[in-house]
Amino acid sequence: MNKVFVSHPRHMLDHYFGARAAAALAKIADVAYNPEDRELTTAELADKARDADVLIAYRQTPAPRALFEALPNLAAFVRCAVDIRTVDVDAASEHGVLVTQASAGFVPAVSEWVIGAMLDLARATTAYASAYHRHEAPVPQMGRELRGSTLGVIGYGQISRYLCELALAFGMRVIVSDPYARIDDARVRAVALDALLAQADFVVCLAPASEQTANLMDAHAFAAMKPDAYFINAARGELVDDAALLAALESGRIAGCALDVGRAPDQMPSPRLAAHPRVIAAPHVGGLTPGAIEHQSMETVAQTEALFNGRMPAGAVNAAHAFRLARWGHAGIDVPADAR
Repeated sequence: MNKVFVSHPRHMLDHYFGARAAAALAKIADVAYNPEDRELTTAELADKARDADVLIAYRQTPAPRALFEALPNLAAFVRCAVDIRTVDVDAASEHGVLVTQASAGFVPAVSEWVIGAMLDLARATTAYASAYHRHEAPVPQMGRELRGSTLGVIGYGQISRYLCELALAFGMRVIVSDPYARIDDARVRAVALDALLAQADFVVCLAPASEQTANLMDAHAFAAMKPDAYFINAARGELVDDAALLAALESGRIAGCALDVGRAPDQMPSPRLAAHPRVIAAPHVGGLTPGAIEHQSMETVAQTEALFNGRMPAGAVNAAHAFRLARWGHAGIDVPADAR
């Protein structure tokens, strides 16, 4: 029977893989799991997965060249997440290993988290609740309705499109900045980034992380925002200059922010920002719902089953170079002479 190793830390299995996916995987493979309540080192992972045909990888599991060099039997590295930036795809291709990624099953979950964050910021719900928890009597303050407010979304991918629909249902004016996207919805207006920052009551960062978008929200960007506007990041921590955000908060340059991502490990908000009184921080849980998690975990099982049955799965990144798939009858793959 084909062998699969799942790298999720043991205490993360229920939340980030789930019983249904584990049961489905057990029907098609001999499965072994990470026995530790932590991420394995590359050397430990190579040892534990040495006999595996497929490695199903937790979202944080890195796959450097050393891992592929140490696993001569491995045919596929199946990421149970969308982000494969810590996977050396070139090294995987050189060794004939297929890399796959899951599709975004967390679009509604993250979009709803953003709506919740906007409502919280606009109505100071967390601040009131925290004061009552401290046995204090909070002073009522004027809130803001989403209806009639302007939502400015940076990036127009799947989450952004879904979020825009929700915002429109709330009666918000929606503007978007994305130089690479075509916006066909007449209800959504495309604008340059500076114009978005100057107009939006809520600036939501949903751009992909890349060299071009690193520190996209810097001191200049925060200075361009309205002083009564809020900033929300539900994308990646690398998009924001934390020092610039902290300075904007401490100077009152912006009214506040909500963060579900940051530069701490596992995309957590940095502790200093999370502790700021004008920040609502969550520990990277925007996509942590049963539906979102099950979507990706079940997709990894389906990808693995497809490989065993000689079919190339959706989400394959380097299919043309995955010559180790030949063991399952995959055809049309370029097999180097020294690997035949």
